[in-house]
Amino acid sequence: MEAGLRTPLLDFFRRGEVARDVRLLAAQGAVAPRPLEQLGILMLLAADADSEIRDTANRTLSQIPDSLVAGFIARSDVPTELREFFVARGITPSDTPAPDFEDPLVDADASNVAEQGEDESAQSFTQRLANMGVPEKVKCAMKGTREMRSVLIRDPNRMVAAAVLSCPKVNEAEVESFAKMGNVSEDILRTIGNTRAWTKNYAVTLSLVKNSKTPVAMSMTLMQRLTESDVKKLSTDRNVPEALRLAARKRVTANLR
Repeated sequence: MEAGLRTPLLDFFRRGEVARDVRLLAAQGAVAPRPLEQLGILMLLAADADSEIRDTANRTLSQIPDSLVAGFIARSDVPTELREFFVARGITPSDTPAPDFEDPLVDADASNVAEQGEDESAQSFTQRLANMGVPEKVKCAMKGTREMRSVLIRDPNRMVAAAVLSCPKVNEAEVESFAKMGNVSEDILRTIGNTRAWTKNYAVTLSLVKNSKTPVAMSMTLMQRLTESDVKKLSTDRNVPEALRLAARKRVTANLR
């Protein structure tokens, strides 16, 4: 699949690093990320080596109204390979591209994960995690509450953490909180830093730069977007890597000349 269709969760499916039970869940349409990501996952699973998963993914695709898919694949942000996949299935792009939206095109999961967690604290959810398998964690990452996501973003299973970032409910305020965490994986911070829609938010960018776990090369690049006052603070911040602190000090000195 071409580089134009890349998300953390989709990349796990592309690399073949997803367990069969989670692949089957996704093939059923029970993993419900944003539309483009969901179509990409179903496209991959429609060619899965496992015949049950392959057949299930194809059945799920056939349940999505052609008119909805036609409008979606007419959008300019849809990669050529995905568009050609549906054209080969007999669906022609619509003359009118579908409007931007984040709800999944199909959601076969009838569980009330969000309702179950509404009255649950992050601490009590953490206690429940011990008895959860990866499929249930992925469901919670996709459809659970903000408190659930704040726990799962730190999950040692990288795919579970990536699923949090694919949740349609995640907003910039949450991403900012993730960017500040010192106990998330470097992969999560790298993903946030490489997502333009999130780094357009100054608070997200600043949080990434100040997080000592953010890859230094990324922090150096993002630092160029910071205001002079924030760079000055960074130049004396002992909590950031020395290389970043020295680069900030150099920029401050250069601006004084």
